[in-house]
Amino acid sequence: MPNRIHQNGFVTVAAASPALRLADPLANATLVSQAMEKAALEGAEIVVLPELCLTGYSCGDLFGQRTLLNGALKALGQVAETTGRLGLSAMVGLPLEVAGRLFNVAVFLSHGKILGVVPKTHLPNTGEFYEQRWFASARVAPVQEIELLGRSVPFGTDLLFKATDMPECVVGIEICEDLWAVEPPSGAQALAGATLLCNLSASDELLAKAAYRRDLVRSQSARCLAAYIYAAAGAGESSTDVVYSGHGLIAENGVVLGESERFRFDLALLVSQVDVDRLNADRRRNSTFFGTPATLKPRVLGFELGTPVGQTPKLRRRFSQHPFVPTDTHRRDENCQEIFAIQSTGLARRLRHTGAKYAVIGVSGGLDSTLALLVLQEAFGRLGLDRKGIIGLTMPGPGTTARTRVNAMRLMETLGITAREIPINDAVEQHLRDIRHPAGKHDVTFENAQARERTQILMDTANQVGGFVVGTGDLSEAALGWCTFNADHISMYHVNIGVPKTLVRHLVSWAAHARHVGNERSILEDIVNTPISPELLPPGADGEIAQQTEALVGPYELHDFFLYHVVRNGFRPSKVLWIAEHAFAGKYDQTEIRHWLRSFLTRFFSQQYKRSVMPDGPKVGSVALSPRGDWRMPSDAEATAWLAELG
Repeated sequence: MPNRIHQNGFVTVAAASPALRLADPLANATLVSQAMEKAALEGAEIVVLPELCLTGYSCGDLFGQRTLLNGALKALGQVAETTGRLGLSAMVGLPLEVAGRLFNVAVFLSHGKILGVVPKTHLPNTGEFYEQRWFASARVAPVQEIELLGRSVPFGTDLLFKATDMPECVVGIEICEDLWAVEPPSGAQALAGATLLCNLSASDELLAKAAYRRDLVRSQSARCLAAYIYAAAGAGESSTDVVYSGHGLIAENGVVLGESERFRFDLALLVSQVDVDRLNADRRRNSTFFGTPATLKPRVLGFELGTPVGQTPKLRRRFSQHPFVPTDTHRRDENCQEIFAIQSTGLARRLRHTGAKYAVIGVSGGLDSTLALLVLQEAFGRLGLDRKGIIGLTMPGPGTTARTRVNAMRLMETLGITAREIPINDAVEQHLRDIRHPAGKHDVTFENAQARERTQILMDTANQVGGFVVGTGDLSEAALGWCTFNADHISMYHVNIGVPKTLVRHLVSWAAHARHVGNERSILEDIVNTPISPELLPPGADGEIAQQTEALVGPYELHDFFLYHVVRNGFRPSKVLWIAEHAFAGKYDQTEIRHWLRSFLTRFFSQQYKRSVMPDGPKVGSVALSPRGDWRMPSDAEATAWLAELG
């Protein structure tokens, strides 16, 4: 049976810090083996253990004792056997004598075999650290092959380990201080192809050091476009002068996926899954990364990733249904404030450049136009312009409901802008008669005639006052092509173009509570609760909105999910479908998700021509579709290969 986890680029990794016995290698072999057993039960395929974990980091001058060194070798043999019994790979630390010199090394073990040995390069020798008293740096390593437990084993800092059953998974190793160096070895390893960077560490604890260490791991994972697994020595180390906490960290391209509890006297185990498929997608489109020459000429050693014995592979990663919207309310509010500032600053810059004292905007009583109006008001405030220079036009037509019409007028009046109502029914009817469109035929021509009439009014009004039109369409609409060409598709500045639909509602809600009170807030709250609709078809018999967008193009939360993972992460459609099934389990079944994903891909490809002539507008997040930089795609590209993946 195919391993869907590996097929979709996921590797289950662990950072483990056992409760060691100082200078007791055989006891430590048992403790390390127990840690690996628990990691295997969690599905871990690769386990990273602390620096010098088979002896303890704080053995001091005992490192010069043959008894300790021989004991560490016996312990290594036992741990290697454990990896074979469990069916996983692991990295363990020990002191190792090579050609009369003692090295602080990490040994890569896989399925019972010793595959390679990586010595530490940077040896700290200041403050509480004095490793140069005992160890030689990798820089003076005299050989590239050593005899270890009866077999010849590669030795050096140029070793990378590549999974034969998942070639995207390439492991690079550095040891503790190597990460703190000006040029960490992991940087060169990443440029040479390593996607999983592993650090065996014995970093002690000082006030605020944990936060610094966390930032260091997170930043290095971002700089290297890699996953970073960090395992530090725990409280079993000597506390003569310092204390160790067993800090475990797993990060992926700048995001900390997990962090272990510190200061435990038992095992500290952290298990997570990293997505090497996503990491490779990030690297393929990052010209700084792929344009930098690789300085490391690695010796690449193959290993089998496999699955721990007796375990069934399962997806551990959690995928947010709304990847554009943070689940944490504090962070969401911070993001909303930042996005609002980006939008209003971009618009203010354009107003300042053109010298315009007037701006025209269509206000429908819906979410998008409301957000654009609030941003426009903020931009006028930043420039010290009279808000009466904002000309808001509500243009009721055949599909306009009383709710949106009233909300549009009330909002403009309470905000103190210049508000006008221009009904378009007569003009649209005349136009349809002119082109001999059958009366009562409510088709796409009927709908688009309304959208184009509104745009004509907006543009002509802007000409009258010497201002320009502010667009209201959002990122999700651009992705789907859910806009009328040469109508709401066009403006002088597309202020919402970087904001996906699932985030628009939160931005308006945030603005309602952070910047408005009284009637303004109550109107905004009602707009937030209004169903999304273009209102281009007549209302129902009850006067309520009959044409709801999501019933036509599909749920925006699904389309935004697809947009994020197809454009931002570069995932294949089959992978997007698979993770969507997990993210939306119990809400949408596979048939529904597949249907709307096919719809998304079809629309995304077929509607590129609209994005190719899209007006200027500010990018606010990591996903944008501007044809001038972020997304360059031919308008006649075929979706066939993408759709074929879905069956």
